[in-house]
Amino acid sequence: MSPLDRACVAFATGMHLSYIPYRLTTGTRLLRERRWSGAGLVGTAIGLGALFALPEGGAYWPVLAVGVAAACWTAGRADRALGSHDDPRIVIDEVVGFWTAAAGMERRLVPLAAAFVLFRIFDAAKPPPCRRLEALPGGLGVVMDDVMAGVYANFAARVLLTATGQTA
Repeated sequence: MSPLDRACVAFATGMHLSYIPYRLTTGTRLLRERRWSGAGLVGTAIGLGALFALPEGGAYWPVLAVGVAAACWTAGRADRALGSHDDPRIVIDEVVGFWTAAAGMERRLVPLAAAFVLFRIFDAAKPPPCRRLEALPGGLGVVMDDVMAGVYANFAARVLLTATGQTA
């Protein structure tokens, strides 16, 4: 593996944090059937923590766009280096997916918790067209299904927060 591939794998796996739950579930039915490795939860938590380093307001959107593009490239490179499409250890897609789920929301507990939980639900359920986006080639397929899950989560969180009298 080249130094660039190693760097991409490190970034794509959350500096290898995703290996912890992946190793705990290796050999279990959950991982064999690609139902749950736990790594996506780690990636979403990294996204939540990193969210506070991102700008707020109008500057958020171009940073998100650059983040998604960088995630696609990095995930594609890591995908090839790890030797499988959408390897469960790659969590950079969950990071930018969560950033999409939290886009435009106040950085308070209730809105971010709603975005977090709903993103995990939509990421796991993969409603249409998420599953079809997953079939895109390379890093685009790794990342775009999570970005779409983030769009669904953002919309659902706004509806939920409005219905409960909260502000997004």
